[in-house]
Amino acid sequence: MRTSPSVAIAGFVRRIKHSVPLLALASCIAVSAAGDLRAAARKATVWKKYRGTSIHTLQGNRAYCYATGFMTIDADGAPEAYHPKNTGLDDLSNAGYPRTSWWDTVLVPDPADNSRPYILKSGPHAGYYVSMTALKDLRWADTDSRRYVDASRVPYIVFPETFAALEGVGQIGDYGVAVNLASGCSSGFVVADIGPRRHPLGEISIALACRLGGKDVSARTGPSRPMGRILYIVFPGSAGRYPWPREVHSIEAITRKMLDEAGGVAAAAAAVGCVLPEAVAGGLGPCRSGTGH
Repeated sequence: MRTSPSVAIAGFVRRIKHSVPLLALASCIAVSAAGDLRAAARKATVWKKYRGTSIHTLQGNRAYCYATGFMTIDADGAPEAYHPKNTGLDDLSNAGYPRTSWWDTVLVPDPADNSRPYILKSGPHAGYYVSMTALKDLRWADTDSRRYVDASRVPYIVFPETFAALEGVGQIGDYGVAVNLASGCSSGFVVADIGPRRHPLGEISIALACRLGGKDVSARTGPSRPMGRILYIVFPGSAGRYPWPREVHSIEAITRKMLDEAGGVAAAAAAVGCVLPEAVAGGLGPCRSGTGH
């Protein structure tokens, strides 16, 4: 969606507004001296840092992982994301219309008048603007909300533009797994959008935040309370193996398979210097309050 540097810089203002800095409550337990964790850690390699976040490769660079307590919530792609009367899931100012020049990277322009965003004419979401994501289902028209990845239903993450340009990090349509290191809640996800150039890692969809245990998740304000550090494991190149679109149950199945191939969640946790919550011992999965099924 926001692919040019100038557009991404302009979009930074709208993104940073609902940042949820997760600090003291998100502190991570040090890795124990247990042999299995030491072995897992040896298989991980520090790749580089991106805006203060350490990135680690796993199992011969088949995956990489990072952990961060920074979080912003994305509503883009949801049919109810933005409304002319500002009654949508997100504040209309965060779509840039009408006072900024970058709104057409967030909202679909009206084919009959490109100076205005398109408003859905019929269906359950009639009256809403159509908001975009970089990942698209090309079976549908530009003005059809089904073309875009619904942030309220699909767990996804956003790559900052500068991060997306780095070699080896993958691309739009790749998959991964996120684990809440405080609660043990987890979810598969897809990389569905491109964000501002200088934004930290940690922008995720409403659905992903809910599946990781977020309460009263809002694109306007974030979760009602800090969620703790989140471990993200990304599988570069997986878009080619598993083309979009996918239902959420399919995202879960393929990401768990790839996680096993990359050495498992314990290896990723060890790489970032954390041990997993006891809840993970019972198996990965979203919190019961999560959405997106």
